[in-house]
Amino acid sequence: MKPLTDLRSQLRLPVFASPMFIASGPELVKAQCRAGVVGSFPTLNARPASQLTDWLDEITESNAEYSETHPDRPAAPFAVNLIVHRSNNRLEQDLAEVVRHQVPIVITSLGAREEVNDAVHSYGGVVLHDVINNRFAHKAVEKGADGVIAVAAGAGGHAGAQSPFALVQEIRSWFDGPLLLSGAIAHGRSILAALAAGADFAYVGSAFLSTPEANVVDDYRQMIVDSGAEDVVYSNYFTGVSGNYLRGSIVNSGLDPDDLPESDPSKMNFASDPNSDAKAWRDIWGSGQGIGALGTQRTTGELVETFAAQYETAKAELRARLG
Repeated sequence: MKPLTDLRSQLRLPVFASPMFIASGPELVKAQCRAGVVGSFPTLNARPASQLTDWLDEITESNAEYSETHPDRPAAPFAVNLIVHRSNNRLEQDLAEVVRHQVPIVITSLGAREEVNDAVHSYGGVVLHDVINNRFAHKAVEKGADGVIAVAAGAGGHAGAQSPFALVQEIRSWFDGPLLLSGAIAHGRSILAALAAGADFAYVGSAFLSTPEANVVDDYRQMIVDSGAEDVVYSNYFTGVSGNYLRGSIVNSGLDPDDLPESDPSKMNFASDPNSDAKAWRDIWGSGQGIGALGTQRTTGELVETFAAQYETAKAELRARLG
């Protein structure tokens, strides 16, 4: 795996697709990689745990085959997300498969673990850790993470509450390594803005929920394109960690999105079965605030091409404004 600083030249756009619980699976990841952005999925999406081996084999083989037949535009690398919180009783087993397959990029969440970083580094892999504030960024780098994902206000699913400008500014004041920015990015103009703010890559999730390759029900896809920022509710009620969810899905579950109680963070459990009675993320649908820019459903390939056209237009417009 080449350093992430060399990766941008290999991508259609400087974009990582974020790993989305339930929604991100092999079909979406393969489509993202073929489109020229880094695809990713949480290892917990592979159920039972033994299915993780099949998924890693499938994505690795698909990317190799596509790159062989498209040498001028090979598939982008992929990443997996490991939840390193103590509630994840699959971590050791999943990490062993990640190491065995030498997954090029590993995204860690909900705790920084030196032993996880060491295991990924043992085969030359890169570790990115997602954070919601500058203090957590310091901890991640101190424990061996190669890069940081700044999950700012407006990001889908579990998200922070800080402005992306403030968060990136504080991290960049001391960290010159790979930095990704997440938070309401669903347009090529926003991808360019992430780079202008100081990030190396944009981290995009919710926009891909509207694609046919995402493992979501059709009503979820349609609600994504029909909704805007005012339709996103920030609450910790569903998992114990604050996150952004679609107002319509909360209403459809019989709850009042304007009167949700606070949850006990100590009771969070991210390794629960998505097919159980737990409401998030099966019934309560995560989403970032940027979805108002979408307007229609597209395939993953079409969505990335739309982003690319918007990105180039935004660059031209910016040059014109700056004279």
